[in-house]
Amino acid sequence: MLVYKIALSLIPSVGDRIAKKLVSYCGSVEAVFNEKKSNLLKIPGIGEIVANSVIKQKVLARAEEEVLFIEKHNITPVFYLDDNYPNRLKHCSDSPLMLYYKGNADLNHEKIIAIVGTRNATEYGKKCCIDLVADLVPHNPIIISGLAYGIDICAHKASLENGLKTIGVMAHGLDRIYPNVHKSVSKKMAEQGGLITDYMSQTNPDRENFPSRNRIIAGMADAVIVVEAAKKGGALITADIANSYNRDVFAFPGRIGDEYSAGCNHLIKINRAALIQSAADIEYLMGWTKIKEKKSVQKKLFVELSSDEQILFDILNTEGNKDIDYLSFKSNLPMSKASALLLGLEFKGMVNSLPGKVYKVN
Repeated sequence: MLVYKIALSLIPSVGDRIAKKLVSYCGSVEAVFNEKKSNLLKIPGIGEIVANSVIKQKVLARAEEEVLFIEKHNITPVFYLDDNYPNRLKHCSDSPLMLYYKGNADLNHEKIIAIVGTRNATEYGKKCCIDLVADLVPHNPIIISGLAYGIDICAHKASLENGLKTIGVMAHGLDRIYPNVHKSVSKKMAEQGGLITDYMSQTNPDRENFPSRNRIIAGMADAVIVVEAAKKGGALITADIANSYNRDVFAFPGRIGDEYSAGCNHLIKINRAALIQSAADIEYLMGWTKIKEKKSVQKKLFVELSSDEQILFDILNTEGNKDIDYLSFKSNLPMSKASALLLGLEFKGMVNSLPGKVYKVN
């Protein structure tokens, strides 16, 4: 079965969305490759080129090579229908069909924060990053970033030093590390967090691969924090993707005229990121509270809830602010029913609605 999962991601002219459609219509990954061409052509969006590519099955040989590599190097392949696929990312319409993961961190950890920024980090940016990670320790979040120079590697190192798990999202296969100078850090991350990519082995870190890397960073996280960024760059792309995914985006402000604060200042100016100065701002804006505080809040509530209402409330109380799409997905409730239940919880004073169909515990 794994061979077919990998092979599906290799079919020419088939992106992640069409691949998922093929699985949905055919019933399983293996069934896609066993389906008749005439039936494939009946699927909306599937033309002659795609159907012929599936029928020829030329990708199976390369997929078999990858299975051998995976087994030899203790890599965990994660298909989008697997239970261990990152739930936050799965909910994104353009989520990758396949992920390749090496590590021990839970990809569905309660709190996951992305920290991104310029490769040309200043001392100010590094200090903001290091202090932020240290102050987030009581909440035990997983810190994810892109393993690049500057803010990325600073976030990874700060996480390791503070005992937090950290995941590096890469724009190439797991048979190499880019930049190579970060190889020693990546080894520690594999033992205290992980390395993840949607690219197979033998894939180079080509420029066109990085947007895909950025969408995984944004999609896996509850929030994206931009520490430092120029007017253009990967960090701003990640912030834009995060906004499109309805994620919280935060940015540290910088001095007017500073090149590597211009991007952050612009995000704040156009209301595409909330201004933060410390971890306390993250705690407040994300609705994070200490376990004891959560328990005390629940003890004060004497409102009777239905089982479905309780499920929705527990998700918000445990995971913090979430949008209606995530709540519907996580609770396995239809969108319409989840919306009605959340409205009822608002009337009962249990939750508040925020812009973007986001809800928080009252």
